Amino acid sequence: MHAETSTGALSDAKALSALARQHGCLTIVDAVTSLGGVPLLVDEWQLDAVYSGSQKCLSCVPGLSPVTFSPKAVEKMQNRTSKVQSWFLDQSLVLAYWSGKGKRSYHHTAPVNSLYALHESLLMLKEEGLENAWQRHRDMHELLKAELEALGIAFLVDADHRLPQLNAVAVPEGIDDAAVRATLLNDYNLEIGAGLGALAGKAWRIGLMGYAAKRENVALCAKALKDVLS
Repeated sequence: MHAETSTGALSDAKALSALARQHGCLTIVDAVTSLGGVPLLVDEWQLDAVYSGSQKCLSCVPGLSPVTFSPKAVEKMQNRTSKVQSWFLDQSLVLAYWSGKGKRSYHHTAPVNSLYALHESLLMLKEEGLENAWQRHRDMHELLKAELEALGIAFLVDADHRLPQLNAVAVPEGIDDAAVRATLLNDYNLEIGAGLGALAGKAWRIGLMGYAAKRENVALCAKALKDVLS
């Protein structure tokens, strides 16, 4: 399941976890965009496997994927009867390497510089306060929402299920999606994401993540869109 939800839908994640336990299933949670941006209560919701990314709301360099496993998930991995197909994704090797039971078996060379960067980004998050970071993302979302709606730009997702840090909006009728994004990038040094799949050419994805979730960025985005669209 995805933890990529607004605070209004966070109870859904807890309910889904309870449903999985009721049927003897494990939960795996995609928190790539969530971590650091909205509440993610791994222990309280009894989540079994959660993965994220370093480059989103943690404002770190890309390339790292923080993960956590519950005792049930670890037990499941340790008791599997078939060999893992991919060496790269073999968590049993990682667990042995981490616990010291791997008898000095090689698994990987640690990305030291990236780990230093992650340490610093977590220190910054601690200094701000986790709850304060959640609120900042929410506040900047509301500010951007007001600016976009004033320009007649509509959101694709109902308010109760919107991501404060990843805003999906509809490209206004009659507007050339690619031309607008190119002008924003070339003239304002501002890049917004294009729609994917069925939403290609029909949607924009505007990120407000980590360090980028601040008033001056919202103001720049709003003014640039106003100038280009007019």
